[in-house]
Amino acid sequence: MSFRTLLIANRGEIACRVIRTAQRMGLRTVAVFSDADAKALHVALADAAVRIGPAPARESYLSTAAILDAARATGAGAIHPGYGFLSENAEFAEACAAAGIVFVGPPASAIRAMGSKAAAKALMQQAGVPLVPGYHGEDQSDATLRDAAARIGFPVLVKASAGGGGKGMKIAQDAASLEEAIALARGEARAAFGDDRLLLERYLAQPRHIEIQVFADSHGNVVHLFERDCSIQRRHQKVVEEAPAPGMTQALQAAMGRAACEAARAIGYVGAGTVEFICEGDAFHFMEMNTRLQVEHPVTEAITGLDLVEWQLRVAAGEPLPLGQEQLRIAGHAIEVRLYAEDPARDFVPSVGTLRHLALPAGEGVRVDAGVRAGDAIPIHYDPMIAKIIAHGADREEAIRRLLRALEATEVAGVATNLSLLRAIAAHPAFAAAELDTGFIARHAAALLAPVGEAPRAALAAAVLRLLRDEPVTDPADPYSPWGLASAWRLNGAGWQDFHLLEGEARRVIRAHLGAAMVLDLPGGAARIEGAAWQGDEIVFSLDGRRIRARVLRDDAAITAILDGVTYELRHDDPRAAPVAAEAAGGRVVAPMPGRVLQVLVAPGDRVARGAVLLVMEAMKVQMRITAPAEGTVGALRCAVGDLVEDGAELVVLGAV
Repeated sequence: MSFRTLLIANRGEIACRVIRTAQRMGLRTVAVFSDADAKALHVALADAAVRIGPAPARESYLSTAAILDAARATGAGAIHPGYGFLSENAEFAEACAAAGIVFVGPPASAIRAMGSKAAAKALMQQAGVPLVPGYHGEDQSDATLRDAAARIGFPVLVKASAGGGGKGMKIAQDAASLEEAIALARGEARAAFGDDRLLLERYLAQPRHIEIQVFADSHGNVVHLFERDCSIQRRHQKVVEEAPAPGMTQALQAAMGRAACEAARAIGYVGAGTVEFICEGDAFHFMEMNTRLQVEHPVTEAITGLDLVEWQLRVAAGEPLPLGQEQLRIAGHAIEVRLYAEDPARDFVPSVGTLRHLALPAGEGVRVDAGVRAGDAIPIHYDPMIAKIIAHGADREEAIRRLLRALEATEVAGVATNLSLLRAIAAHPAFAAAELDTGFIARHAAALLAPVGEAPRAALAAAVLRLLRDEPVTDPADPYSPWGLASAWRLNGAGWQDFHLLEGEARRVIRAHLGAAMVLDLPGGAARIEGAAWQGDEIVFSLDGRRIRARVLRDDAAITAILDGVTYELRHDDPRAAPVAAEAAGGRVVAPMPGRVLQVLVAPGDRVARGAVLLVMEAMKVQMRITAPAEGTVGALRCAVGDLVEDGAELVVLGAV
């Protein structure tokens, strides 16, 4: 190998994943980190680590100068960019070459050819690859985009030309909504990619998103490693991926594989890449080429038995592809789901905070790629992915069974997650029947996004047992006195104690009878509790003869009970605690998520109509317009441009007209 030290210019799970393969190959690894990631997992795993700047990505992970300085300081002979950030930045690839450092990716010319979605579509059109009707021109004026949308026909998809990962992508259902879609797409594209150019495409109602993994070396060899179905998405970002794609005919697979390889040859491609297609029936349309490793590459690794990062490193070192097309085989079926810190009940708003508890699955046919541990923070500055969970089986049915078991063993506390959504998808009959398209989540939203439901009796019992275990003494000066116990202790006779648990707005009053045998008055009747045994935060007990295992976390009054993999959030309302004054919500506009204020569009005294845009926020590369809930007059502003605000923070006070 022509290099001995590899710097990974990324963070999170992809940095950890690259580090592990590089170390297995005997390479020395160097991590880079922002101030927000000083204690991150990828920093701990690497052989060396270098700070590259403050938390905002544009000042750290997007800083070519800082990363190249880190490479020089550590003697790195190669840089792996992961995905996102600088992975598809032609200028960065050229800067690496100028510095005499190997860029683990395609040549800058190939990145440029496919880096602009508009230019890539023009190139594919010349090559005869079918395209979705759209506009890919250089004229970016609003008038030109409006005219193009009218010609294409609504609904129309507005996309960042330099985009990826669902950023800078909006749907305009009609001409009236086009202006807002263009403005939001431009803003997200500028923030995420530093390039606000857009393209338009006809929005297909029920397409499948099929992509082909390609690999090429510097010796003229090009292969494809079969296809992946990435149709199940939210906000145009993938949630579930699987390989091979269910229900594909051999003829369609072969045609798409040939087209993908031809696309790679046409631009002199080298390394790992993905050619993405939109499919309806037997027709397929070129969408884009990602000139990097994809988030969903583990499913391809599972069915081929290959390590794609190892292939990347060997190709970057000048070696030929390890295998030819005729040597590649598919073994079984693999499915990957992305576990995100986000709240599906609130339109997938990102969730930030500390992972108070994280248990990830293991077992036959299960792989987990994670970039965080219990105790780590999910910051507002980056993508909110917690982990990727991959299940592989002899066939699709076995892969689904293993995925369901893996998701049942997954536990997260401290942030909102999409775990319940992933479980619901994996268990849905339409998923089992492989009825897949990009509208899957929206079509089955009633079942997939249903609330968890009330905490069951066992979860309430576990919460009470935790409170009893943690029972404080009221007189620290005399902790052994029975008179100092805030409990149901009685000098003579059995005592009882009431516990008030809040679940949302609902109050559950549970009376604990603490005699020789414990009895809890739970919803639905009394229950006998026996054999309670704690190990850390985990408890095993018997509830009316049924063995229960639960994990119960406590943070002051907040109690998290995890039972059968489902998380229930409760709150202990202690009548002995000092009352907390409630703050009136009337006239307050609050942050729907933690983030940064990008624009403030009103001033005190302004009269605003219901629905008027008051300000624009950004969190985890997603922009959101904050609007007036009712007609009123701006009484006060509680934020300014550049402020970092927490979830629920007051932003604007509205008064009567």
